Amino acid sequence: MISFDEDKQKQKVAELLRKEEEEVMQALSQKFGLEYIDLSNTSIDGDALRLIDEQTSRDNKIAAFDLVDRKLKIAVRNPEDEQVKVIVKNLESKGYTPTLYLASTTSLERAQKGYKELSYTFETKAGSLEISNQEIVEVIKKVRALPDVIVLIKEVLALKKSARISRILEIVVAGALATDASDVHIEPEESYVRLRYRLDGVLIDVITFDIETYLLLLSRIKLLSGLKLNIKKDAQDGRFSVKIEAADIEIRTSILPGAYNESIVLRILNPKAIAVPMEELGIQKKLLGILEHEIRKPNGMILTTGPTGSGKTTTLYAFLKKIHSPDIKIITIEDPIEYHLPGIVQTQTNEKGYTFLEGLRSALRQDPDVIMVGEIRDSETAGIAINSSLTGHLVFSTLHTNSAAGAFPRLIDLGVNSKIITSAINITLAQRLVRKLCAACKKEKSPTPEEQQKVASILGTIHDRSEVPTSIQLWEAAGCDACNHTGYKGRIGIYEAILKDKAVEEVIEMNPSDRELAKAAIPQGIYTMRQDGIIKVLNGVTSLPELGRVIDLENEV
Repeated sequence: MISFDEDKQKQKVAELLRKEEEEVMQALSQKFGLEYIDLSNTSIDGDALRLIDEQTSRDNKIAAFDLVDRKLKIAVRNPEDEQVKVIVKNLESKGYTPTLYLASTTSLERAQKGYKELSYTFETKAGSLEISNQEIVEVIKKVRALPDVIVLIKEVLALKKSARISRILEIVVAGALATDASDVHIEPEESYVRLRYRLDGVLIDVITFDIETYLLLLSRIKLLSGLKLNIKKDAQDGRFSVKIEAADIEIRTSILPGAYNESIVLRILNPKAIAVPMEELGIQKKLLGILEHEIRKPNGMILTTGPTGSGKTTTLYAFLKKIHSPDIKIITIEDPIEYHLPGIVQTQTNEKGYTFLEGLRSALRQDPDVIMVGEIRDSETAGIAINSSLTGHLVFSTLHTNSAAGAFPRLIDLGVNSKIITSAINITLAQRLVRKLCAACKKEKSPTPEEQQKVASILGTIHDRSEVPTSIQLWEAAGCDACNHTGYKGRIGIYEAILKDKAVEEVIEMNPSDRELAKAAIPQGIYTMRQDGIIKVLNGVTSLPELGRVIDLENEV
């Protein structure tokens, strides 16, 4: 017996009709002199889609699907329709340059599904989230600690869906700013979504919420960041800014496809966190004096090294602020510009060709005295930066290495001649950030035998003991409202450096290892990060476990 599957037959008929319609539209495109487009294979730009409201789009079979620099791509079913002409003319009067494409009804309906994702979002300019001064002030007044943020988010989650989405992003971002979080992590699981803040370099759980709210939040973040709403299987990066009083705080968005949905990370580039004077970075007295001398030299290179998030950019900004004066020209090439310095020419790299390499080449044509290159990533940038330091420029830059000694082998690995390195580099600096113990709740404690042995072994390597406390007394984190019950509040740098001197120059020319270079620099008497860190531990600035979290206390590199 042959069974007849009616649903399957209907699907086949629908598919044949769809193909037939697409073929008809392709043929008509030649008649109208327009390009044919199938929107089922095309990304729909939310910012373009919202330029024509949903009802108008459906009534007149028209949909805007792409927008770049006010150049607008519009799909239409009938370009001769009088109402379509009126809509296009109206868009032209607003400064857009429309290009029409012929599309089928099915194709347009596919694009119009995007309106659902826009329905709970504000008509906000992509890239700029407007938070009124009054609103942010009110949020900051309410937020004294992380539990206050949780209360506010719970209040918003209790609202109706349409009201909820209009406030939840503001509360999440404002809460992060109020608690000095550097990043916001929104991570979907199978049945819930987790929100975490990175406070003083450590991720802290804030709250979990429902998938429905997450989907609305995801759409809004994508719109604000200029990302594609319908791209769900590829990573996307964007940015938007939050305006608070006169300050613009940039937020970088990273969207990554995960096991259950897209993971969102918002990195908050708060100028307040970057603007730290050189004297408050945590640099030990001897090294501070050396650096103040080195950054005022007319030429040469100063390199800061360390992993991402170790405070390298903050250190470079502190150097620039220290030496800035009306009689010198300073140019920076950054990605991104995190803090605006008056009187300094700051430029930002982009995806359209203005790389660190191109920026450095362009900067040299501007007759600078000092150049800051955000990062040396390749051999060409390294070569030009080194040559610039040899031709009358003072160059500041960063490298990703683990130690001050590691900068030299890294440059050799990038193809820089070892003999040129010794002429170009004035000093290399390595750093990490450790959390500071909360002044309101930290507790003194006696060291265990194991801790005492560990501290004594590091102290035994210090020759200049002028900054070393006489007694071994440790401190531990307790936790209170002031520090969100973490026991830590704020961060400080631990540093090490290698100056260029005769002993170091001789070793560099032999293509040395990190350890050989560090050994050659011992007579300089500059603390290593282990030594600097242990002194901060004994002075009650941080704890031994926190120092051990950031650097290896067992072995000197």
